[in-house]
Amino acid sequence: MKILTGIASLLLVLGAINWGLVGLFNFDLIEVLFGGREKAASRIVYLLIGLSGVYTILYLLF
Repeated sequence: MKILTGIASLLLVLGAINWGLVGLFNFDLIEVLFGGREKAASRIVYLLIGLSGVYTILYLLF
């Protein structure tokens, strides 16, 4: 579980940095790195970041 928590934390940091860049500069790092919002790779990364958030909430609560 320690590895899963570390991966989730890394993805949450990536998501937070991405949202900071979107807010400050209207620059979506995930979109640039993975080829656009409509590409499967970008959608998977967004999904993984979202699932990391859910995992972290559950981890903190229980």
